[in-house]
Amino acid sequence: MLRDTDNPAGSAQFGAIQSVAPSLGVAVSPINTTNAADIERSVGTFASAANGGLIVTGSATATVHRKLIIALAARYKLPAIYTARFHLSLGGLISYGPDYLDQFRRAAGYIDRILKGEKPGDLPVQAPTKYELVINLKTAKALGLDVPATLLARADEVIE
Repeated sequence: MLRDTDNPAGSAQFGAIQSVAPSLGVAVSPINTTNAADIERSVGTFASAANGGLIVTGSATATVHRKLIIALAARYKLPAIYTARFHLSLGGLISYGPDYLDQFRRAAGYIDRILKGEKPGDLPVQAPTKYELVINLKTAKALGLDVPATLLARADEVIE
């Protein structure tokens, strides 16, 4: 699991995934990064182990270095899942995360309420309610992976 150690959410995400991993029969190892050199070195070291894959947590570091991360995943033939669909346009394999367009639409309602006089501090914090699964079949083919039909059927979008 590639996570930014400067981002507190990375530790929380790792804990959540680590708690579920045994029930799925997988082991989860943190790949701690804060910059491009960390990413390149850590992913290269991780890739030397057999049967690995990457979970790339959402962070500013992962966004800034997304081209590097995707290139390393391709170089080392590592299947990787990302938190945002924009990774797939660069060659990422799978994304599963909040539907940002839906969040922007919902934010418009908050803006309307604020413009009508409500105090921002009085409005409740909202978590995402809509998530999307996107699969890049071009990348799956390049990695030599067959994506199960059941997974393709569940996807919100399939890039061919």
